[in-house]
Amino acid sequence: MAHSGAVTKAVVPVAGLGTRFLPATKATPKVMMPIVDKPAIQYVVEEAAGAGLDDVLLITGDNQESIADHFNRAYELEKALAAKGNDRALNAVRAPTELAEVRYVRQDSPRGLGHAVLCAADHVGDEPFAVLLGDDLISTDDDLLGRMIAARQRYGGSIVALMEVPADQISAYGVAAFKPTDEPDIVAITDLVEKPETSEAPSNWIVIGRYVCDPAIFSVLRETPPGRGGEIQLTDALRTLAVADRDACADGGGVHGVLFRGRRFDTGNKQDFLRTTVEFACARPDLAEDFVPWLREYVRTLE
Repeated sequence: MAHSGAVTKAVVPVAGLGTRFLPATKATPKVMMPIVDKPAIQYVVEEAAGAGLDDVLLITGDNQESIADHFNRAYELEKALAAKGNDRALNAVRAPTELAEVRYVRQDSPRGLGHAVLCAADHVGDEPFAVLLGDDLISTDDDLLGRMIAARQRYGGSIVALMEVPADQISAYGVAAFKPTDEPDIVAITDLVEKPETSEAPSNWIVIGRYVCDPAIFSVLRETPPGRGGEIQLTDALRTLAVADRDACADGGGVHGVLFRGRRFDTGNKQDFLRTTVEFACARPDLAEDFVPWLREYVRTLE
């Protein structure tokens, strides 16, 4: 059965303090740190736009004006580049301003991902919407968001992205229990546990930073008490919807999961941020010809 309500809006929480990257993030939002030559947040907005989400709401915090500046026109810079005939740079400067209609809502205090999503309630209204976390970059070859939107269209409710990880990584994430559906790589979520001990985890499939949420999530978030770290967890609210559906008392369509077997780049810590930068550089035709041989030689000298 198809479910009405096109998904056209994306919510991207970016209000985090980025403490793992201090002092670089003292005056620069972490999502503005570059992966090669584009800030991480631009890759996320490009992914949303590529999935047909032309209305992007960024949930910002204090001292994050540079994010808005990046998605606004820079007329003086554009004029200077045009006068020099530097079309390549001019196009690069204009590109982020043409991706989508980017809007902003301020999160007054960092009270968790669930609270950040709740800040979008007035803008989203009674429509399904996507949530994209800025720390997770997803390969555009995998069309994860497109698959999730299609799953929402078929099953209704909310959709989470699940990725299988080794046991030693489980305790850093929300973890899903689920049962199969009649569609490959689509599962029905029966439980969600936020950052469990490995021995208590219901599976080794973690929730990664892509969601398609039914607007019913907002009423649940308003009633969700602070969880781990004293924060309002989106995982806890999704669990409420999943368990209600499992127990046949749902008013939100339940929760399904899309099993993701593609490429995810976690930029939330220094090691993975560096790996992502190197991988993105090696995948760039304009850089790889010189960069990859240099990298091979550099690694050889380390050995």
